[in-house]
Amino acid sequence: MTHAKFLDRLLAPRLEDIEALAAQALADIPPALRDKVRDVVIRVEEFADDGTLEAMGIDDPFTLTGIYRGVPLKDKSFSDSGSLPDMIFLYRRPILDEWCETGSSLGDLVREVLIHEIGHHFGFSDDDMDALD
Repeated sequence: MTHAKFLDRLLAPRLEDIEALAAQALADIPPALRDKVRDVVIRVEEFADDGTLEAMGIDDPFTLTGIYRGVPLKDKSFSDSGSLPDMIFLYRRPILDEWCETGSSLGDLVREVLIHEIGHHFGFSDDDMDALD
């Protein structure tokens, strides 16, 4: 759904809209990289849960737009089979807040958050990714 369609509805994009933007962003990455994340579950939720925020030392839930939970590819071993799947969580309300504050395209913002979390799946730290920017 395009930015204009959100404005036409005069409603905030729904969870399903963010999911569709994330699916499109995932479809747009190079196939060699996409193959490496095919088993990663992508979920969109309103906010991070209290346990996640507490574990990360975050007081304001609007500051966390996404998180990767899993074992980075570089650290995976055969003993990891049978464990929970790696997951990327995108948080709708913080993403929408950033969208409103920055005026960025919502699709570009969702893509940026998703790619950042995929970077964690590949084993990059926040500092590593900042250096790449």
